[in-house]
Amino acid sequence: MSVSTLSPSQTAARPRASLAVAMLGFFVVALDAQIVNVALPAIRNDLGGGLSGLQWIVTGYTLMFSALQLFSGTFSDRAGARRAYGLGMILFTVASLACGLSPNLQVLIAGRILQGIGAAMITPSSLALIREAYHDAAQRGRAIVYWGLGGSVAAAAGPVLGGVLTQLDWRLIFFVNLPVGAAALFVLARVMPSPRRPTPFDWVGQVTAVLALASLTYGIIEGAEVGYGNPGILTLFAVSAASAAVFVLAQARGKHPMVPLDLFRSRTVSTTLAIAVVTMAAFYGVVFLQSLYFQQQRGATALETGLLFLPMTGLVALLNPLAARLMARYGNVAMIAAGQLLMALGLAGLWLLPADAPVLAVALVMVPVGVGGSFTVPPIIALVMDDVPAERAGTASGVVNTARQVGGSLGVAIYGALLAGHDFMDGLRLGLGITAVVLLILIAASLRLRHAKRPQH
Repeated sequence: MSVSTLSPSQTAARPRASLAVAMLGFFVVALDAQIVNVALPAIRNDLGGGLSGLQWIVTGYTLMFSALQLFSGTFSDRAGARRAYGLGMILFTVASLACGLSPNLQVLIAGRILQGIGAAMITPSSLALIREAYHDAAQRGRAIVYWGLGGSVAAAAGPVLGGVLTQLDWRLIFFVNLPVGAAALFVLARVMPSPRRPTPFDWVGQVTAVLALASLTYGIIEGAEVGYGNPGILTLFAVSAASAAVFVLAQARGKHPMVPLDLFRSRTVSTTLAIAVVTMAAFYGVVFLQSLYFQQQRGATALETGLLFLPMTGLVALLNPLAARLMARYGNVAMIAAGQLLMALGLAGLWLLPADAPVLAVALVMVPVGVGGSFTVPPIIALVMDDVPAERAGTASGVVNTARQVGGSLGVAIYGALLAGHDFMDGLRLGLGITAVVLLILIAASLRLRHAKRPQH
């Protein structure tokens, strides 16, 4: 059936179907980045493994999610957004089933890696479906706001839902993805087929990017257990450095680079990407650390831990719409600096709190970390989008999202390494303190950026 033969009600349903599919996709992808943290102690009790195993449960997902973002955007253009989304959702759902049925830690980590690949395919294709369905810019803007709402709801619900399900059985945190995946695939059948575009792949760039990130992350996590002077760990770092060098060379000389290097000649782009990495590392790191702190150090249950995260994640979801108004009033640079300052204050507060502080006080001090981090995301994206030509907007957006996810992976790896090398509270405080100092340095760097012209009131 062609579009011209559809009734008015049917043509109206097509964009709504695309939006519903996109929201379901972003919801389940964001949910799985959060829901697993509160279940980590229960998983270790059941499947065994040390701290490095728990880190890999988190970073196996975020690592593949980050490393394949740009590749997946190209794949979505080449295969068509609807087909790419469907393949990604099928892979994500099957991998979730494998995670829930895992007989051991190794199978669970492998399942998480496959989930990350599926998530990387879902995210860019979900946005592409919205772009194809909504031709009016104002309607498309509203649709993207709803799409973002799906992620905000997932971030708020993840720790609490994870805590509830873990009280019954930690495997349910993965099985909950099955009905969501089935619903998304059912609605996807109502979405119009997407056009395919002959977009070339940068195979050398993609392979070396994955190799560089994976070997670096593996070296950080495992080096904390065996020592960073271990020959195997030093080899991993050498592989990471060599892969990174080949990646840069491929981007500089390749015919179809994933990341044109001239993007980084702009101080605005390079500084905001650094901020994106550090703020995401802080957020993911705090969620990882505090999940272990509440349960291992304070004896909280998984459900109690999820509820203790609710002030932070709930306020992030509620205050997200406020970010756009504050950006319009005060400008992007001021918002980025203020967001980092809030994060730094929250991290410093957690660092200064005594180990036996009331858990509710700890939960409240975590709020500035989440809210401050969420306030930096829209202005960072806006600054980068304003600084690049329109034809580079898609690539620049992919680079920003990649930087954020890389930061999340490295944050868990580095914070976990500090825990492994010190007493728990000493390692926790060291990680929080270092990150707060780095954020304060980046505030100074961000204030030097060119201020966007404020609208006249």
